[in-house]
Amino acid sequence: MAFIYYLTHIHLDFGTISQLKAECERIGIRRPLVVTDKGVVAAGVAQQAVVALGGLPHEIFDETPSNPTEAMVKKAAAQYRDSGCDGLIAVGGGSSIDLAKGIAILATHPGELTTYATIEGGSARITERAAPLIAVPTTSGTGSEVARGAIIILEDGRKLGFHSWHLLPKSAICDPGLTLGLPAGLTAATGMDAIAHCVETFLAPAFNPPADGIALDGLERGWKHIERATRDGQDRDARLNMMSASMQGAMAFQKGLGCVHSLSHPLGGLKVDGKTGLHHGTLNAVVMPAVLRFNADAPSVVRDNRYARLRHAMGLPQDADLAQAVHDMTARLGLPTGLRQMGVTEAMFDKVIAGALVDHCHKTNPKEASAADYRRMLAESM
Repeated sequence: MAFIYYLTHIHLDFGTISQLKAECERIGIRRPLVVTDKGVVAAGVAQQAVVALGGLPHEIFDETPSNPTEAMVKKAAAQYRDSGCDGLIAVGGGSSIDLAKGIAILATHPGELTTYATIEGGSARITERAAPLIAVPTTSGTGSEVARGAIIILEDGRKLGFHSWHLLPKSAICDPGLTLGLPAGLTAATGMDAIAHCVETFLAPAFNPPADGIALDGLERGWKHIERATRDGQDRDARLNMMSASMQGAMAFQKGLGCVHSLSHPLGGLKVDGKTGLHHGTLNAVVMPAVLRFNADAPSVVRDNRYARLRHAMGLPQDADLAQAVHDMTARLGLPTGLRQMGVTEAMFDKVIAGALVDHCHKTNPKEASAADYRRMLAESM
C-alpha cells in the first residue's frame, strides 16, 4: 500500500527569510531556540534570521558539529528546557536541521535518545509532544527541511536514523539567497547529496508515482545547475534550482532510498585521522557509481526502464553509462572520486558492512544486497 504525505508549509524564493516571524506566530512559537553552527554565525546568515524574528525573544545554540551528535543534542536540549523555549528554528545545513530534530525529541520525551532510533523500534515512541520546528536551510543538499527523518551519531559510535511524521518541520523557509556565499566545495558536495536523493528514491521499488515525478524533476534541475552553482556562487538561477532540487529529493525520499545511503551512513560514522564525520554528500557521490552498477539488473529497474528515464532527466544519450557519468561529474566538481582519498581503508570494511546491513535504507534498495555485495561495492569505490 502506498502512503503519500506532503504537508509541510514551504516558502521557496529569494527573500522568504522575511516570513520567519510570521511563521512563528502561525505555529505558536513564542520563544524559539535557534539551532545553528559557528560557520553560519560567522557568515552573518544566522543574524539574518535573528533580524527576521523582529524582536521575538529567543535563545541561540551555535555548537552544531559537522555531523550531529548525541552529545550536542543533549547539551542543546538542556538549554531548550532551562531557557523555557517552546519551539525550534534550525538555521544551517542538514546537520543543524537534524540536530534540531534530535532536540525536538529529547527536550520533550523521557529516556535516552537511542530508544527513539528507527532500527531500535523507536519511531512509534516519538509523539506529538515533539517540539515544533521551523527549518531554514543554508545549503542545497540534504532536504531535511521537508523530511521526517534525522541522522545522528550516537555516543556508542553508531550513525542512526530517527524517523517520525512528528519530526517533519512545521515550516520550511527555503531562501536561496542564504546560499549565495556557500563555498564551491560545499556547494558541490551538498549538491551531489541532492542528486543522490533524487536518483535513489526514483530507483526504490515502492509504488509512489508522485515521488517518482518529483524526483525526476529534481534530478533534472540538480544535474543541469550543479556545475553552474559550483563555478559561480552568485548565479541566482542556479542557486534557486539547486535549492529546489534539494527540497524535491527529500520530498520524494519518503518512498525510500537504497544502498548509497546504507553505505554512506556507516561510512560517515567512521573515525578517520581521529575525527568522525566524513561529508555525507561526498560519500554519496563516491559510492553511487558502484551502487548503480549493482542495481542495473534489478527486476523493477529493468521492468520500468528506470535507467533510461534517469538518462533522459540528466540529458544523457540513451546509451550512456550512468555510473561513469556520475563519476565524471564528481571529478569535474573537484570532489574526491574514491574512498581512499577520504582516508577510508579496507580494514574498515567489516564495520561499514555491519552497519549497512541493518541501516534503515538497506531494505528499500531495488534488490537486497548481501555482505559480499557490499564488500564489492566498497572495493569498487576505493
